[in-house]
Formats: sequence, C-alpha cells, structure tokens
Amino acid sequence: MSVEQAKRREISQSPEFQLLRRAHRRSGVRMTALAVGGFLLYVLLSSFTPGLMNTSLHGHLTLGLALGLGQFVVMALIARRHIVRMRTQVDPIARGFRTQAHRRQSEQASRPAPSPSPRPTEGYRTW
Repeated sequence: MSVEQAKRREISQSPEFQLLRRAHRRSGVRMTALAVGGFLLYVLLSSFTPGLMNTSLHGHLTLGLALGLGQFVVMALIARRHIVRMRTQVDPIARGFRTQAHRRQSEQASRPAPSPSPRPTEGYRTW
C-alpha cells in the first residue's frame, strides 16, 4: 500500500469524514425525494383526475397549469433549502476537517520524510 493510499484510507475512516458524508448524503436523499415526489404527484393527478386538473381558477388558468407552474417554485425552494443546509451544516464540518487535514500535512512536512511522495496533494478530491 502506498503512502497516498494509506492517507486516503486514514481520512476516509476518520469519524469527521464519516459525519461529513452522512450529512451530505442525508440532505441529498431528502431533497431528491421531495422533488421526485412533487413531480410524481403532479403526473398522477394529471393522469387520474383530469376533471380536477381542468378546474378553472381564473380565466384560462386551470388548477393543472397552476400546479405545473408551481413545480418551478417547489424546485427553487428545494434548491434554496439545499444551499442553506450545506452552508450551515455540511460546510462547517468540511472546513474543520480540511483545517485538521492541513494541520496534519504541515506537521508531516516539518518532519524529515524517508522518501518523497510521488505527487504532492493540494487538497482532497470531491466524491
């Protein structure tokens, strides 16, 4: 196992990294389920209740058209919620983890290394 692989394994097994992955995954699953659920509900209503969807609300505006346009609003709200959640819950964990990793790298850089690393790491790749 190379030094780089050992570092990656150490990072991926750390509790901070696992916490970061769980927070990111949990948020993504919730937001995706909400978006897909909204679209599925709209399609099902359109297919099985055409009389309800053709109900006139005002002039040429029907309930189906209003709900269809409402999908844009729902997607904007989901995107906004996702951004806020990432900034408030996931990003602080990522910043703390990155700071800790850079601290470890600087400590290791100050020690004399037995052999130079084949490629220096500038940061961590996204997953």
